[in-house]
Amino acid sequence: MAFIVAIDGPAGTGKGTVTERISKKKKLLNIDTGATYRCVTLAMQRKNIQLDELEKIKKLLDQIDINMENQNGTQRFFLDGEDVSEEIRSKEVTKMVSQVSSIKEVRIKMVDLQRKLAEGKDVIMEGRDIGTYVFPKADVKIYLDADEEERARRRVKQNQEKGINMSYEEVLENIRKRDENDKNKEMGALKVAEDATVIDTTNLTIDEVVKKVEELIEQKKTKIKKEEKLEKVAYYERKETRWKKIVRGTIKGFLAGLYHIAFHVKVTGKVPDEGAYIICANHINYLDAAAIILLNKRKVRFVAKEDLYRFGILAWLGHLFDIIPIKRNKQDLESMKRCIKALKNGELLGIFPEGTRKGLAKNQKVKNGAAFMALRTNTKVIPVGIHGKFKFRSKIYINYGEPLDFSEWKDKANDKEVMEEVSKKIMDQIIQLSEKE
Repeated sequence: MAFIVAIDGPAGTGKGTVTERISKKKKLLNIDTGATYRCVTLAMQRKNIQLDELEKIKKLLDQIDINMENQNGTQRFFLDGEDVSEEIRSKEVTKMVSQVSSIKEVRIKMVDLQRKLAEGKDVIMEGRDIGTYVFPKADVKIYLDADEEERARRRVKQNQEKGINMSYEEVLENIRKRDENDKNKEMGALKVAEDATVIDTTNLTIDEVVKKVEELIEQKKTKIKKEEKLEKVAYYERKETRWKKIVRGTIKGFLAGLYHIAFHVKVTGKVPDEGAYIICANHINYLDAAAIILLNKRKVRFVAKEDLYRFGILAWLGHLFDIIPIKRNKQDLESMKRCIKALKNGELLGIFPEGTRKGLAKNQKVKNGAAFMALRTNTKVIPVGIHGKFKFRSKIYINYGEPLDFSEWKDKANDKEVMEEVSKKIMDQIIQLSEKE
């Protein structure tokens, strides 16, 4: 599986140098995204194409060929077969590249190129919007920053080493203009990704910055390894045998008895004796799913986070009651297939549309999973409202509503607006039922 490190930040923060060093130390492919925009800028200048000549720019994008090669550990960029690695760093290209990269058509074309260059590889990329737009799901996101005066001093030194003659004042003004332009782009604007780690490099040496970035990469790799190890906990649907039914019935009766001892439970409404239905309830406590499973005559197959199968007794109960595991915040196709199969077999499927406990109170967006299943399989939804504090001997109210029929939209399971509308209708009923005693 590819491992992506995204480093963003304004000009002069050390992104290029840090990325180059990390690339070599961690054996990551370094793709200089800025160079791809510089190639387009150079091509426009050579053909005397102006920024407002959109049709000419589109035609140019269809014709030019941009490639990258690693030669003796150094990145070389080729424009239509010509090595332009030095020319794209010229003063003329530098002044124009930010405006060129703001052009929507250029942005789309270059992002597509950058993603193809990174496909299936362990990559480190630096730019302005790598973690927010190019690779929003990058494994590691870092935002390097520094005050503009320090950045200008660094850029002057860097230019001198490359033989580029620009004064400090000129470089500083260029950085200020570029920052302003980059932060206000319609597409791919410079900003800090929500899950990025910000490193202020103003008073840090390159070695210190590299060390911090290395630590973040190693922390993420360690976390991924642990997650992969946990995911190896096998789940499989155990065959429904007579013995399994006997054990489940015995355990279910015993636990249901304990439930009634622990709480004063009042149940209104009921689940039909046969047929497939999706039971959707509000999620306020760890024990509310247990109430639906234990206090129903029929077997209810709830969808629960896969962590359930990482703990001995819970894993055993999960297999006994055929709980369907799901990976949170991911498109878990295997889980979806199991849910669809259960409904086609005429079973009851339990889902919490909130996705987590007290999701509405936390302002979490309602998940569309139940709506998708209902539309995909043309299955009615039974809303359930649960109310109570779940304290010993407290009153718990479980109110089942009338089945909701969404068959008029049965062919629109992939329509986002329709799914959101169905999810809203389900939650409205759940909320109404949860207020009933």
